[in-house]
Amino acid sequence: MLLYAVISLIPTAVCGAFLWLPRLIERLRRHKPTATGPPIEKLAADLRRVHRILVCYEPGTPRVRRLGTLQAYDQLLIQACQAVEVDHLIDKLPPGTDLELERLRVEERLREAGLAIP
Repeated sequence: MLLYAVISLIPTAVCGAFLWLPRLIERLRRHKPTATGPPIEKLAADLRRVHRILVCYEPGTPRVRRLGTLQAYDQLLIQACQAVEVDHLIDKLPPGTDLELERLRVEERLREAGLAIP
């Protein structure tokens, strides 16, 4: 008797699974967290590019250009930190030695997280 009950319930369970499977997949997709911001590969490439620009500036480069590039580099560092969940104080520190040290610390943490940056 138990065998007949199992045999009759299996097709019903399979059909029910096929009917409910698309709804279940849709629910899982809605709850899946979506990444915000650019891909981490692009961030790493942008960090390398802007760092190269900063290093190549000649001594006579206008201060405004150097400062703008440095601010762009800081924003890229902040985005990369958010992407790989690294703590930073870059946007909280005033310009100076402390900010320079924080940049170095953040760069090292990002390297430890796997980003190929200078």
